[in-house]
Amino acid sequence: MTAEEYWNHNVHYHPVVLDAVPDGCRAALDVGCGDGLLAAKLATRAESVTGVDRSAEMIRRAQKRDAGNVAFLEGDYLDGALLDAGSYDFVSAVAVIHHAPFDDAIERLVELLAPGGRLVVVGMACDRTLLDWVVSGCGVPASRLNARLRGGKRAPSDMPVEDPIMNWGEVRRATAHVLPGRRYRRRLLWRYTLVWDKPDGTREGGP
Repeated sequence: MTAEEYWNHNVHYHPVVLDAVPDGCRAALDVGCGDGLLAAKLATRAESVTGVDRSAEMIRRAQKRDAGNVAFLEGDYLDGALLDAGSYDFVSAVAVIHHAPFDDAIERLVELLAPGGRLVVVGMACDRTLLDWVVSGCGVPASRLNARLRGGKRAPSDMPVEDPIMNWGEVRRATAHVLPGRRYRRRLLWRYTLVWDKPDGTREGGP
């Protein structure tokens, strides 16, 4: 782990994101890039990477990273004037979707993808059922062990955070409906991952 890296529940799933980058990826977009850690990693897998975040402070920190093929933009990815639709072969969104209305977030992420592009989401949800609480409880020892073994440098404490309002079942059903064929998996450390490939014939708009 370099001086610019750290571990938390989101960083834990960065390898899942990186493994999903398609071969020959030309343009990648990291939505809600924070301090640019994942965007810098994506730069090793894509010809060019754009990181976007609403926080001016996070973008300021991201721009200090030494990654020549990464550009960082301050702004809201939901703003249609900020990013060009259909421009990205790969779009990642880590702990981002729950910061906006679900339908708006998904629709915009799909719009940003080029036909044949790939979307990867690392998302959050809230516990509602007994099973939800049991699975979440199982994550506690795993989290503590990882923090002890891989802790060290911590993420910036002023990164914007927000609690999710959709529960696991709602997220699973909603994503299945709007992203047919998506690969969804609930993960141990209070996250789910979702991978979806946009059909080649799909133009700007929803799936």
